[in-house]
Amino acid sequence: MISILEGEERVYLSSDSIDPQDTRNKDNPAYSPDFLNSVRISGVPNHALRLKIGCPVMLLRNIDAHGGLMNGTRLQITQMADHVIQARIITGTRVGKIVLLPRMVLIPSDSRLPFKMRRRQFPINVAFAMTINKSQGQSLSNVGLYLPRPVFSHGQLYVAMSRVSSKSGLKILITDPKGKPEKKTRNVVFKEVFQNI
Repeated sequence: MISILEGEERVYLSSDSIDPQDTRNKDNPAYSPDFLNSVRISGVPNHALRLKIGCPVMLLRNIDAHGGLMNGTRLQITQMADHVIQARIITGTRVGKIVLLPRMVLIPSDSRLPFKMRRRQFPINVAFAMTINKSQGQSLSNVGLYLPRPVFSHGQLYVAMSRVSSKSGLKILITDPKGKPEKKTRNVVFKEVFQNI
């Protein structure tokens, strides 16, 4: 999608290291910078962040709640410099506000990692699309749902469809496991069963 946008692409590389407080792994040669750069974790931007002016992004951290910069806020890149990115807020109560985003030290909370890592990068990810969970609380004029399998959690289909402000702005693509379009999907509802004890 980025290649479709006009303009010059910039690639911002992160600075990765083992957290100094992780004394067990601080000097472990297995955790080289190249290895740390290859680590991909949910909620943390990748080592190489490819951006263009006009590109939609999503904020990954709470920076300024009063100013509209919260986790999940969508923005559009307006200018790029070496150490700061300028963007326009496109969702929430501060739509249209121009903000500056600095690089930040981000520490993943993933407990599956056997070490504590630090990544210094802009706290954003490119967001041409988003998950249903991330869309909660957003109000959009156009929504396209891609459902290659039924939505699993109760209520998620309703959440996804209720993000759009009018019926004409909603488009849904439902496919079977082979990629063939279908006309219906299952809305999963859980029933609680009570037993007399």
